[in-house]
Amino acid sequence: MQKVVEVCFLDLDEKKELLKFVENVIAECFKEENIEKLNFYMSVTLTTPEKIHELNKEFRQVDKPTDVLSFPMFEKHEIDKIVKEQVKNIIPEVLGDIIISVEKVEEQAKEYGHSFERELSYMLVHGFYHIMGYDHIEEKDKLVMRPKEEKILIKLKQTR
Repeated sequence: MQKVVEVCFLDLDEKKELLKFVENVIAECFKEENIEKLNFYMSVTLTTPEKIHELNKEFRQVDKPTDVLSFPMFEKHEIDKIVKEQVKNIIPEVLGDIIISVEKVEEQAKEYGHSFERELSYMLVHGFYHIMGYDHIEEKDKLVMRPKEEKILIKLKQTR
């Protein structure tokens, strides 16, 4: 199986167990959406609250830290067309970038009363679906995105 995710640590020490964990979660996302055989990959950057705050301000003009940022490279209709036609690119194509504040994941896991692994899984899956063109601003969109997230979390045995 080809590598579907490039994991980076920005202003954090690299942790091999986190690297493998992220790879497994994203691989399950690719499998669920039937894109694991296409020549796609994405990057996931694990970072600090300070760095994600800086990026949130720079790219979204929101002057505060957040838990996850997603930067898709395609519109949803473009991804849908590629997946439907099973277009296999010769050159690997990046789907997008997900940036996660590890400290925020730790805080939210405690706040919600579940494990760090469950919260990180959720952030990864949530970011993945934003990359795939899904959103949750409108209730009708949330009703599509949330079940997709939950389905993968159940497969990963990372439920609440």
